[in-house]
Amino acid sequence: MLKIGKFVARNATAANLVDRQRLPAVSRFYVTNSFEINSEIIYGKHKITQNSRTMVLAPRFPSPLLVREIHFSASRLKRRKTAEEKKSPRIIEYSPKKAQPGKSDSADVWRHMSVAQLAKELDRSLDNVQEAMLYVKGADNIEPDAKIADLQIIQEIAKKLAVKTRVVATPDNATEDDQKERDVTPRPPASPEMLKPRPPVVTVMGHVDHGKTTLLDSLRGADVAAGEAGGITQHIGAFTVTLENGERVTFLDTPGHAAFSAMRARGAVATDIIVLVVAAEDGVMAQTREVIQLAKEAQVPIIVALNKIDKPEANIEKSKQELTQMGLALEEHGGDVQVIPISALKGTNLQLLAEAVSTQATLMGLRADPTGLVEGIVVESKTDPRRGKLSTAIVSRGTLRKGSVLLSGLAHAKVRELFDHNGQPLTEAPPGTPVEILGWRELPLAGELILEVETEKKAHAVLKYREHEAQREKIESSSDEIRKKEEEHQAKYRAEREARRLAGRFRVRGGQRVKQLDDNEGKPRVSVIIKGDVHGSVEAILDVLETYNSNENCRLDIVHYGVGNVTEGDLELAKAFDAIIYAFAVEAPQPKFAKDVNIRSYNIIYRLIDDLKEQLSNKLPPVEVEEVLGEANVLQNFLINEGRKEVPVAGCRCTKGVLKKAQKFRLLRDGETVYDGSLESMRHLKNEVDTIKKDVECGLRLKDTKVLPEAGDILQCYTTRMESQKTDWDPGF
Repeated sequence: MLKIGKFVARNATAANLVDRQRLPAVSRFYVTNSFEINSEIIYGKHKITQNSRTMVLAPRFPSPLLVREIHFSASRLKRRKTAEEKKSPRIIEYSPKKAQPGKSDSADVWRHMSVAQLAKELDRSLDNVQEAMLYVKGADNIEPDAKIADLQIIQEIAKKLAVKTRVVATPDNATEDDQKERDVTPRPPASPEMLKPRPPVVTVMGHVDHGKTTLLDSLRGADVAAGEAGGITQHIGAFTVTLENGERVTFLDTPGHAAFSAMRARGAVATDIIVLVVAAEDGVMAQTREVIQLAKEAQVPIIVALNKIDKPEANIEKSKQELTQMGLALEEHGGDVQVIPISALKGTNLQLLAEAVSTQATLMGLRADPTGLVEGIVVESKTDPRRGKLSTAIVSRGTLRKGSVLLSGLAHAKVRELFDHNGQPLTEAPPGTPVEILGWRELPLAGELILEVETEKKAHAVLKYREHEAQREKIESSSDEIRKKEEEHQAKYRAEREARRLAGRFRVRGGQRVKQLDDNEGKPRVSVIIKGDVHGSVEAILDVLETYNSNENCRLDIVHYGVGNVTEGDLELAKAFDAIIYAFAVEAPQPKFAKDVNIRSYNIIYRLIDDLKEQLSNKLPPVEVEEVLGEANVLQNFLINEGRKEVPVAGCRCTKGVLKKAQKFRLLRDGETVYDGSLESMRHLKNEVDTIKKDVECGLRLKDTKVLPEAGDILQCYTTRMESQKTDWDPGF
């Protein structure tokens, strides 16, 4: 196929020549195959008539080409208009109409708009829109607040009402109610006739080793304290106890160690009554003060259990006085705080304590709504190697059953199984019941609120919204830091640009790029990976690590942390970062699978921290330590002849320790150092000696003869040695 201008040659025929008068200005033609042929027109002697239907071109190569028909008749030519014709008033130009502000032929629609919003945008009454929805397939819910997720349905409704639509993004000025509907929140309080009595949630709190777990063991007839590592509680335990009077009470056992302050705070928030255990022998301690403060902030009533009254060193009155000084109004002083002296180990007065808890719960009138969607709070969460992700929770409203869809923060679950504190399956969990939930897709955070939703689809929509909001908040919180980094970059760029401008034509081009050095490069570093059995333990360890403040001496980097056993991924991370894996109360892999990886297993938190402090200390470079061996007072300065020179000799008496010739000496005058160096000679009487003991006189000659000792000066004999450093990190316990 041949193209000349706008014309295409389709067939080849006998060669003819083109009249130069009839065919001007055709200079190139193209062929449909992959190459291009350039050719000038060869003008021949033959002429073609004006009405000829076929024109044949002859290129420089011999193959003739037939050109598609071209009409040259005058009737088919378009005459160009003159200037006068162009200015003729008969020519009417139509300009497009300007859109009037505020008016538009089409209505704006968007996804997830409500029926009421659609009626407003279409400028139709709500009744008209609802009537049109009856004739649209898929528009089942015609309530004003009902959301229409399908844009096609929205457009079909508008079509029924004869309104054009334009799809837009969801307006930014959406109402707060629309924003709230994307998330789920606790239900409003139930009506009084729907409320039913529920067991109280009692949290046992106090200082470490004051007998909290032993008290609970005595109440429920178990021996949990024996199973705790180091004899201290390091988790929140939740279980139900049936008292002798038949009443059921939910108890929470919280750690008393200083590292678990976040756990105690969660226990104070999730509870109805706090039983404050105070050892009568110790009285009010640090964590006791913390618990009292937490109870005051959460406005939770306190019952004081004075434990260990069977010990001979117990002082009940002193403990009561200290409690009064902390601001607790005791009953015997006209207040409302009950104080029950008990012995958890021997079971003394435990019945009085149970009655006090029951009385307090009765006075509070604890009731809850057992119907509707479930609400609760996560007490603890962990990863079981055989059962997967588990959480211990307390139901505060509704009745939890298998198959329920739960949300907690950014985690969700479809409940597969429920267990009580003994590991026995439950069919349902009414309000006030501690329950272990199996079926979490992600591990929920301890202390988060649990809310039930109708379907998994709703749960995924809420999670998507929460993740978006979390990302937005993260961006907003880091915007100042980003802006600061950008300003630093701009300042650096302007300085470099100004330097290049000043260098002018003599500036150096190219060259090897200089490597940017990190400020922390070369400093000793300890990298760690933390794996714990439950979320609360990992949280407590991380809280302690946050108190580390000696990064200028040795950096402490947390490469990764999580709940569960040490995995293969953790081993790969440890190899890549040369990190130490701390396995807290979890299983560590066998040594043959963990080659070249330092794994340290602990089940007591303060031993883990002690080991980490030792690792940090080992990374610190040794320092030179000075040790004073002895001191001597200068009694008089002598000048003796050494060859032709006079050299000064200090006549001294040793007053402390021992003077050794081989060690260094320091000459002090009025507290200032005059000389610091070695000795040339040490003599006793006329004999050269190596040591001088206390209360012995001697003559000391310094290396530097220009230094003249004076009577009253002090000569110190000292030695130096390299000693390993200890980190100055104080975790607070």
